Amino acid sequence: MRFQHSDVIWSRFPELTCGVLHATGITAEPDATPWTTPFVERARSRLAAGPESGLPQVQAWRRVFAAMGLPPTRYRCAAESLLRRLRRDGALPRVHPLVDLCNALSAGHAVPVGVFDLARVTGDLTVRPADGDEDHLTFAGESQRPEPGEVIFADSAGRAHARRWTNRQSGWSAVGPGTGEVLVVVEAVHPGGAEEVASMLAELAGVLARAWGAPARTALLSAAAPVFEVPVSRPADQAVSPGPR
Repeated sequence: MRFQHSDVIWSRFPELTCGVLHATGITAEPDATPWTTPFVERARSRLAAGPESGLPQVQAWRRVFAAMGLPPTRYRCAAESLLRRLRRDGALPRVHPLVDLCNALSAGHAVPVGVFDLARVTGDLTVRPADGDEDHLTFAGESQRPEPGEVIFADSAGRAHARRWTNRQSGWSAVGPGTGEVLVVVEAVHPGGAEEVASMLAELAGVLARAWGAPARTALLSAAAPVFEVPVSRPADQAVSPGPR
């Protein structure tokens, strides 16, 4: 299985930095609170200094969304949405220990982080413009068709595992109690993004080793080295069903 961005994405958005992490041995058992708390406190400190819309990481994604024709105050990257929720509710949602960790990491750095259950991804996963006939499943169980040209995370079966790039993930590959193998994708478009993404990968890999005892493999991708290879751990013809909703 390969993860990559299409040449079109790298050409149109050369400021992109992408970090990926592959891990096995994931369970829903660890208590993530000791690990999420420092990231959440970092996010609160950022918000105390000003609104999330003023953060350079968020502003950079707003420019990208505007370039894609998406009103940035209607469609927000996942990190901005998490920060808005933290500011409004005073806490982040609790979903699954690994999801909670990735959400806290995302909020703490103001950089989008996506986590995908690889047992629910068929074949390769590519960030590319949509053809318009792919199937996106919302967390409420609604099937949607992405707009042609919309940036999506698409697998080989034509499932869209995220819409509007870093705006919304899909129920197809949602992490749940039975998740054991994941791919985490960290994407930044702000100056200095490469250093921040590398730091985030190191932080996440460290927590996975300590809290889960889970081995992790990481890489920084670029236009010159755009592909991350993941060893296939399930039969190619294994059925894929929607994740937990």
